Amino acid sequence: MAAIYRYRDALLPNSAAIAYAVGGYALGVVLLCSHTGWIAAAGVAVLAHAMIIGAYLLHDAAHLAIFRTPEANARLGTVMAWLTGACYAPFSALRHKHMRHHVDRADIVTFDAKAFLLKVPVSLRRVIVLLEWLYVPAIELVMHGYVMIMPFLHPEHRAQRRRVVLVALIRIALFGALGWASPKALLLYMVAWFICLTVLRFADAYQHTYDAFAVLEGNVAIPDGKVRDRAYEQRNTYSNLVSVKFPALNLLLLNFSYHNAHHDRPIEPWYRLPRAHRQLYGDDDSQVIPMSRLLCGFHRHRVKRLLSADYGSMDVTRKQVDDFYGAVGVSFLTAV
Repeated sequence: MAAIYRYRDALLPNSAAIAYAVGGYALGVVLLCSHTGWIAAAGVAVLAHAMIIGAYLLHDAAHLAIFRTPEANARLGTVMAWLTGACYAPFSALRHKHMRHHVDRADIVTFDAKAFLLKVPVSLRRVIVLLEWLYVPAIELVMHGYVMIMPFLHPEHRAQRRRVVLVALIRIALFGALGWASPKALLLYMVAWFICLTVLRFADAYQHTYDAFAVLEGNVAIPDGKVRDRAYEQRNTYSNLVSVKFPALNLLLLNFSYHNAHHDRPIEPWYRLPRAHRQLYGDDDSQVIPMSRLLCGFHRHRVKRLLSADYGSMDVTRKQVDDFYGAVGVSFLTAV
């Protein structure tokens, strides 16, 4: 069994994480159908967290850091994409977009969320902004929607039309069955997914001060002459730890918050990232921003970051992050 994993010490942690994501997803859906309020609420929490772990397993599969073979990683990534609602694009497209983020050391998007907001009718923009103010991840929903309609808008993606239609029909049937069993469970499922998206975007928002580039196609070179070497990468990457005092709490995000270590060693498995961080930085916390310092800004700037021309300003040395707005629209769950 251990031989299927990329690393010799991966059997227990990877098997446990995969079992948690799949089992937690199934258990969460079952609990949503309960007529007892606290059990249904527990189902929302279990389902949301299983999706979060599933998303980060998808991320590690994109780095080929789980299994020995690319094919096995792709199969896992595809399963986790179905669990997290990222299944309308093939796993290869999700992986390609994320690898550009690492190779180019920039935020590469084919769908510019900020430009989109500036172009849409004012009434629609106000609706999206209101939803974001209400903590509905509207921009993430727009991006997922764009993934679905992109094959019908751009002829070069027409080969994906059949896939999108088939996936949509399957998901409609599955959600229809859940709604038939319990209309309340269908609503709670959406709440759990929104929680998952919000947690992921909170983590994503503060892990880089990279420049963002909107490119029409995934292979187009970024129009920039800046030196983007390893020093630039580490200087503009931050480890927004769930907890500094209690490192085990970072497992809640599968250690993804050790982001400097991840960028230093992109194929390092998730369970080794705390050690890699210590080896990389020791007692130097210059790139560490505890999430507790970011929660207030995430709340206060939840509308401003949508239209801001940059990520705001901060001074990591003095831990002045109150005006760090963060990124938006950089999810690794969408292939745009």
